[in-house]
Amino acid sequence: MTETAARSIDVQRSQSLLFDESGSEYVRGWRVAAIFITLLLINAFSQIDRILPFILAESIKADLGLSDTQMGLLTGLAFAVCYALLSLPLARASDRGSPRLVLVSCILLWSAMTALGGIAASFLFLALTRFGVAFGEAGAIPSGHAIIARKIRPERRGLALGLFAMGVPLGTMVGFAAGGAIGDTLGWRTAMIGAGAIGGLIALLAFIVMGPTPTLERTAATSEPFLESSRRLLASPAFRWLFIGAIVLGFAAAPFYAFSAPFLIRTHGFTASEVGLAFGVPQGLMGIIGALLGGRWFDRAASSGTGRVLGPPAVLFLIASATTTAALFVPVGWMSILLLVPGMLAFSFLMPWAFGAAHLVAGEGRQAQASSLVMIGSGLLGPALGPLIVGMISDAATAAEIPNGIGLGLLIVPVSMVLTAVALLIANQRLATLLRRR
Repeated sequence: MTETAARSIDVQRSQSLLFDESGSEYVRGWRVAAIFITLLLINAFSQIDRILPFILAESIKADLGLSDTQMGLLTGLAFAVCYALLSLPLARASDRGSPRLVLVSCILLWSAMTALGGIAASFLFLALTRFGVAFGEAGAIPSGHAIIARKIRPERRGLALGLFAMGVPLGTMVGFAAGGAIGDTLGWRTAMIGAGAIGGLIALLAFIVMGPTPTLERTAATSEPFLESSRRLLASPAFRWLFIGAIVLGFAAAPFYAFSAPFLIRTHGFTASEVGLAFGVPQGLMGIIGALLGGRWFDRAASSGTGRVLGPPAVLFLIASATTTAALFVPVGWMSILLLVPGMLAFSFLMPWAFGAAHLVAGEGRQAQASSLVMIGSGLLGPALGPLIVGMISDAATAAEIPNGIGLGLLIVPVSMVLTAVALLIANQRLATLLRRR
């Protein structure tokens, strides 16, 4: 082969791939956009399947005869335990094997379980399907982050993480708006079965678009037992405080999304359709803005060399704490929703910062595992106990004839927001120290 021909082949190959020093393939051009869009859709439908019971809660309660405490268990504990326990093994499989296969398998599982939830005739059966949804969704973020780490250049990963994270507010917006409308017109069962069916199509799209993902060469990071590797990560002060921040974040985010719709319906007289639009649309818009802004801002902060990459989200959480407290007690419904907007923005803005910072601490070959640990922090105790606490306070207040009991229970949200901000500020200092030493 002539030198000219060989050079031509190299140029053609470089049009679709870039390589780092270790030989890992980075895609470019239209393939980058295709991966971004597919990951966005995956995370959006993951969120839709997760939050449908929130917007449909009143219909599910009436149909199956459930209490607020049972709904707290259903939207919290039943989901969180399975989600957290399986996240690490699925993350390890993504780091050491094919994240594409992990991702596609997870999509198929959670979609099937969502559809099965639509035929539930009892609390137990519905709870079991939520375990199944949690099983599938436990691998979505780690495998998606592993794909980003292997296929997207480092200087664009903050944006990639932001776009991936944008699926959460987008899914929340669609889930609340479409779920509320379908629930009011066709029933909650139709909404869940339909969402599960669409998920099967998303799985097929993911399998086609992602393409083969080469297995990483065995290194100390990928060969180390995952429990030992997790212990090593948690031994880092920077990661430990990030993990603490994730834990208290779960006590803010889970009740915020699980009980905002019932709060607005009971306290301010909204219908499910009205809440879907009045709450879901601002949540989606703020989430999109927060994820994109957070991703780009994180890229700039990470490239600045200071290592201080968690200050902006901490400040936003302090602001959101004050406005959320006010939202729970104002007498006007539209004003309550307006005061919830900073909280909507804060949750999505934080995601690329938190995962990006975790990846900086973990290093090459452990990105999915770092994401998994952050997910466990935010997805176990808070979602398991937060909605349950709100439900118990609401039931107790109702029994004692205390008005706005659900609002009193939701005070756990602004308190947890303040604690999240404090943990992020401490993690910010520890991470700057760690990166200066490297």
